[in-house]
Amino acid sequence: MRILHLLVVVALVLAAAYVYRVKYESTAHVAQIAKMRAEVQRERDAVAALRAEWSKLDNPERIQALANRHLPLKPLELHQLDPLDRLPERPVQIVPPGTADPIGAIIETQIDSDLTTGSAGPQRPRPR
Repeated sequence: MRILHLLVVVALVLAAAYVYRVKYESTAHVAQIAKMRAEVQRERDAVAALRAEWSKLDNPERIQALANRHLPLKPLELHQLDPLDRLPERPVQIVPPGTADPIGAIIETQIDSDLTTGSAGPQRPRPR
């Protein structure tokens, strides 16, 4: 009987130690999660501050004022404009618009259908 009581007490001590270890690990994980949440919130606040600053810097009125202050620009005069008939013709499109692989389409248009590979030329009769 005493051996059974001793085994039960040892089992209870081991169970208590295991429960304590699980509680300690879960407490550590909770602290780590709280720390990460605080870090995520700091990063979100930093992103919001950067977006606000970017919005202020990207303001067209501010850019116009800076351009007027720092660039020696003159107003556009009519003799600087060309009529539309002096524009060059639009180049011929090699690749149709909306092609998923434009480089592949260019290569396909350049390949001669008689060739089996790009490195082999047409076969010539050999001199005897």
